[in-house]
Amino acid sequence: MKKSCLLVSLLCSLMWIAFGPIVKANDSLRKALTFHASFDQSVDADFALGSKQLYTATSYKKREDAKPGLHQPDAHLAPKAGRFGGALRFAKKNTQAVFYAAAKNVAYQLHNWNGTVSFWLSLDPEADLAPGYCDPIQVTDEDYNDAALWVDFTKDDKPRHFRLGVFGDLKSWNPKDLPPDKNPGFLGRLVVVRKTPFGRGRWTHVAITHQGLGSAKGGGAKLYLDGVLQGKTPVISEPFGWDLERAAIRLGVNYVGLFDDLSVFNRELSGEEVNALYQLKNGVKSLRP
Repeated sequence: MKKSCLLVSLLCSLMWIAFGPIVKANDSLRKALTFHASFDQSVDADFALGSKQLYTATSYKKREDAKPGLHQPDAHLAPKAGRFGGALRFAKKNTQAVFYAAAKNVAYQLHNWNGTVSFWLSLDPEADLAPGYCDPIQVTDEDYNDAALWVDFTKDDKPRHFRLGVFGDLKSWNPKDLPPDKNPGFLGRLVVVRKTPFGRGRWTHVAITHQGLGSAKGGGAKLYLDGVLQGKTPVISEPFGWDLERAAIRLGVNYVGLFDDLSVFNRELSGEEVNALYQLKNGVKSLRP
């Protein structure tokens, strides 16, 4: 009897050593989740603290004609084409506004904004993208250079570089209104990945983590690809002021390719948590009940 109890105890201990950290990490991720769109059955989010609806408008400058749903003829759900189940496919260069409302879905704070954005991409940047810059995602209320976080593919580099950009209020960081490509204040804060893992027929996980944005001490952000840290920004010291009614999670700006499993968290995930997120067998839906 004692031997049996000892054996059971030993097996339990071994199982905790093997799976305990995974369970703990998943529980931590679950508690921090504020938004998730799997694109398995619908373009609308599976889970959201704010609105679940995807919207389409003619442009981000004028959103008065925004309508619920995906009304971009060259974008559609692609069943079974995703990293996990379905995906969102942009078949041609997307120039319309496709977005989710950021209010409550993004844990925005004026003075100390922390969070993480995670998603998967599948494309060959050299063969699939049209000429010009391409931003698979932007999180902002105004523009890419005004209180915004984003990643993009560059337009002229061969092969194209992949970059993370984080910018507070435009008038604070760029008072002279200098153009971005000739502005050290713009170029000096980018995280640039020159040799990327992207390719057609494979999926790449992208995670942006950030902490302390808008705080008195300043903040910063990190870029991960396939669970591996690629770099971090210098200290971002300017304020991040948002009009929450206009703030949005923008998808596929000039993008061509597949996009899957978008999730947002209310804090900066650690490197270990980002790696756990990358290794989830069934994606973020496995975190939800």
